[in-house]
Parts: sequence; structure tokens; C-alpha cells
Amino acid sequence: MNLSDIKQEIASLINKEVMINVSGSRNKKQMYRGIINNVYSNIFTVLIEGINKSFTYSDVAIGDVKIYHV
Repeated sequence: MNLSDIKQEIASLINKEVMINVSGSRNKKQMYRGIINNVYSNIFTVLIEGINKSFTYSDVAIGDVKIYHV
């Protein structure tokens, strides 16, 4: 999947609830539940418990961030 496909897929999820699985350093994983509220040219934001968190499309492309539609 290339970046433009990923951007289109994430844009289709605006205002929908998603689960975000983030792989961090030292095999740490974090799971978030939120709503995708904005997409920009290099990042997208997810509203999680009243706080906007941003993620990059390239992190989705390499598998460090995984998005699941709820």
C-alpha cells in the first residue's frame, strides 16, 4: 500500500471511531480508542479522551501504527 492509498483510507474514516495500535521502542505497545478528526498532508489527528494526538502516514505504511475501524 502506498502513501496516497493510506491517506485516502484514513480520510474515509474521518469522524468514525477507531482503535489505534502504536508500536514503540523496546517492544512497548499502546492501544488507543478515539475518533479521527482531521487529515493533513503529512499527518492525521485522532481525538483520544479529549486530547488530539497526531500520527504520520509513513508510520502506518511501515507498520508502527495500525488502525482498526470499530
